[in-house]
Amino acid sequence: MIRVDAIWLATEPLDMRAGTDTVLARVVKVFGAARPHHAYLFANKNGTRMKVLVYDGFGIWLAARRLNRGRFVWTDGTSAITVAMNAEQLQALVTGLPWKTLATDHVIAVL
Repeated sequence: MIRVDAIWLATEPLDMRAGTDTVLARVVKVFGAARPHHAYLFANKNGTRMKVLVYDGFGIWLAARRLNRGRFVWTDGTSAITVAMNAEQLQALVTGLPWKTLATDHVIAVL
């Protein structure tokens, strides 16, 4: 339904009360611009909630996901401000799996 060519993960937490305009402003601040067909992921401080902003070239889509148990496997924020992801890594992240082990060439790496 929505074409996504690139997926970006922000390492700094986001207040989950933020609406579309606030999240879009954060995307521009952190990533420099909102590019068409790119998805931008943010989590709250506890890692139990996630928001995804997608710009499809015509409008903005904002989705939220909340875990009832456990936490999303996020980054520690010390290595980079943003992290590029592929579709398989996104699927693992959304389901709560350790996505960092899924490299683009399917090599398993030490966390």
